[in-house]
Amino acid sequence: MPPFDVPEGDPFGPHNLPYGVFSPAGSTDRRVGVRLGDHVLDAGAAAAALGSPYVSVLARPTLNPLLAAGRTAWSDIRRALTAWVTVPSHQDTVAPLLHPLSAVTLHLPFEVADYVDFYASENHARNVGQIFRPDAADSLTPNWKHLPIGYHGRSGTVVVSGTDVVRPSGQRKAPTDPVPLFGPSVRLDIEAEVGFVVGTPSSMGSPVTLSAFRDHVFGLCLLNDWSARDIQAWEYVPLGPFLGKSFATSVSAWITPLDALEDARIAPPARTHPLLPYLDDAEEEPGGYDLRISVAVNGHTISEPPFSTMYWTAAQQLAHMTVNGASLRTGDLYGSGTVSGPTERERGSLLELTWNGTAPLDLPAGKRTFLEDDDEVTLTAWAPGPNGTRVGLGEVRGRITPAS
Repeated sequence: MPPFDVPEGDPFGPHNLPYGVFSPAGSTDRRVGVRLGDHVLDAGAAAAALGSPYVSVLARPTLNPLLAAGRTAWSDIRRALTAWVTVPSHQDTVAPLLHPLSAVTLHLPFEVADYVDFYASENHARNVGQIFRPDAADSLTPNWKHLPIGYHGRSGTVVVSGTDVVRPSGQRKAPTDPVPLFGPSVRLDIEAEVGFVVGTPSSMGSPVTLSAFRDHVFGLCLLNDWSARDIQAWEYVPLGPFLGKSFATSVSAWITPLDALEDARIAPPARTHPLLPYLDDAEEEPGGYDLRISVAVNGHTISEPPFSTMYWTAAQQLAHMTVNGASLRTGDLYGSGTVSGPTERERGSLLELTWNGTAPLDLPAGKRTFLEDDDEVTLTAWAPGPNGTRVGLGEVRGRITPAS
């Protein structure tokens, strides 16, 4: 089938066009690519061949120059790309620049600046509260409905989909242990999340408002925030996650621009508490996204978390992250936090799915409470697109290898 003839219903048709970075077969050169069906377009080469004024941001080994170019450039380039892959007169020029997806090597698509992870799902927060504070009057902490809770992670261990994850080692202490032990984590978990990628930076001391979200955020991707629950449980009081989270965070090789997700925008859940003005989105455009996520372990689907249930939106997270004057940098990445829905089949972590190991999952490969060596976890997702289409988000895949 010619590369331009994307099958009807393909979630990576011309209505999507996510960005990544690839190396062609037999080459180590990294190039900005745009996915079309089961092919990758060399965007820089196409821009040069068709006389685009944006060659300088597309003919690069990373997406960062494109991210920094700003919203006007993002929209201009998207319009041009759509024409390049749909207008018949461009086909002779563009066709030789399309590479089979199966023949290329995909890389981490952008240089990650800072990494922040949030805790924005009320279902997830309530599940965790019930697991660890079963006698509490309220499973949510007192601040949860007033601000998006988050923590700063480690940008240097953000890796692209397909990268193996080495089982982390660290201190752990069960309630019955007299002293802490050191060794490989025995409660290795996943967190199905959505990551948001910052393009346009901001000045230190200048908060980013809710209405400026789309001026700063370029797009989104799937994200798996791997978690060593036993290490995390021992270390996180009083300062929060540290070594239990910092060993690896996997992201998709494809960044879906926000402009491809217009038809997926929805209102977030109803607010149950009054919000301070900088977080009050009652008069703002819909800030939620209808993303349908699937989580599979060793090819077996175990959960389908709905992103539409997230209490705090990406715009609110960005506003809170900068309200103290913290600046944004091109390449900043922030995660939504675990996506969990109201039913058991919609929980986004093994911690919740197995209720902290008390209710093992019965999988074809055997029972699971937490991950074993050689387990492979895959996240996939789609969103509603124009005219009944689906917008595919690139998968996030990682296999657990034994501790060093």
